[in-house]
Amino acid sequence: MIICLSAFTTSAVNRHLSSVTCHLMIKDYRFRLILRVVLLFATAYAIAWLYLRGQHLYAGITGVAAAWLVYNLYSILKQAQNEVQEFAESVHYRDFSRHFNVKMAPSELQPLREGFNEINNTFKEIRSEKEMQYQYLQKILELVDTGILSFRTETREVNWMNDSFKRMLGIPYMRTLDSLEKRDSALYHEVIDIKPGEGRIVHIEKEGRPLRLLINATVFQTEGVPNKIIAFQNVNEALDETEAKAWQKLLRVMTHEIMNSVAPISSLADTLKKNLEHTLAAKNEQDDDWEDLELGLETIRRRSEGLLKFAESYRSLNKITELNLQRIPVSSLFGNLTSLMAPTLDQKQIQLDTILKEPQLEVLADLSLIEQVLINLMVNAIEAVKDIDVPLITLSAYTDGNKIAIKVADNGPGIDADLLDKIFIPFFSTKKTGSGIGLSLCKQIMLLHKGSIHVQSVVGKGTAFVIAVGKVEPA
Repeated sequence: MIICLSAFTTSAVNRHLSSVTCHLMIKDYRFRLILRVVLLFATAYAIAWLYLRGQHLYAGITGVAAAWLVYNLYSILKQAQNEVQEFAESVHYRDFSRHFNVKMAPSELQPLREGFNEINNTFKEIRSEKEMQYQYLQKILELVDTGILSFRTETREVNWMNDSFKRMLGIPYMRTLDSLEKRDSALYHEVIDIKPGEGRIVHIEKEGRPLRLLINATVFQTEGVPNKIIAFQNVNEALDETEAKAWQKLLRVMTHEIMNSVAPISSLADTLKKNLEHTLAAKNEQDDDWEDLELGLETIRRRSEGLLKFAESYRSLNKITELNLQRIPVSSLFGNLTSLMAPTLDQKQIQLDTILKEPQLEVLADLSLIEQVLINLMVNAIEAVKDIDVPLITLSAYTDGNKIAIKVADNGPGIDADLLDKIFIPFFSTKKTGSGIGLSLCKQIMLLHKGSIHVQSVVGKGTAFVIAVGKVEPA
């Protein structure tokens, strides 16, 4: 029976628990078992001795006692075997809630039941600890911004995915990777083909917004079944910040060189033009060649000053370094923007719709800079709808994870797809008279806020710019 019990406790913990149980059983049960065996041999010897002496009556009575001892020993062993079988069954089905009544058991089986109860209690503690560790780990994985997907490599069956993955890809539920293949075939093949320890940058679209994801993979086995874990990290903001810093360094050098080179040219052209005017006035002469020379010098001066102003304007991209963060109600932000833009909208007969389903929303931002971003986006929207029969601009805000998304949408002609990746680049503009500074400045302001700005556009239907800024959680 002791050997049977040890067979059911094969792990290190179970072997330790088995030794405790065996100790309890041996302490009392072995003595009782040996006593019964000794009494059985003694009665057998007494039966033989009485029978040889011719005392058959006493030999028969002693035989009855021996039979009772055999039956009693068999009953105890059988009952112990049943107890072990019941305990083994509960272990097999992982049912550790059963309690073995020690007081109601025969004295020989009480140590055994005590051992079973101790094993069950220990397993309960182990299960409780594992459950707590699982819940703790799951909460941690739900809090991180990295999306995590686990699936079986052979069947493509999804084991688990965290909320960050669901939000990142807009997939609320996925039983197998077939669902991912239907949504984004290219991403599906990247997930399948990526090797353990490898990292890749993949490009996807979510709600018309381009996303760059860094994916990493690792593999493990459970019960001989290979599994793969994929980590998805949104690197848009990190890459945008790196790109913005590179542009800032370039613009700093360019503006410095342009201003140092052009300023003397502008000054020299102005001096030569004045000298020429004095010379012509003194000689009181009028000549077409002199007029052409004067016009040329004026053109050089004017274009040089224009280039200086252009370079000076780009210096503003590098001036913003600190933020004056404060709690700003979105409703107040919309109210100020509407009041400011109302005269222009009325003059151009443009309808403005404001949508704010959650009036209590507050953002943590620099008021003057956020207003500057929204004014810039509103001006662009006004420019986009100027030739539309029924011009409409929509201003809205909503919660997007731990940020507030503010959208400025118009029903203008839209932007060509091949231009969408360029509109935030300094010097680039879709307007004939644009300097290309507005959206670049907006992007820098949003990066300083640890936020983002992106564009959604469909040719012939309109364009929407969405900025995401930090959300103030309710107290």
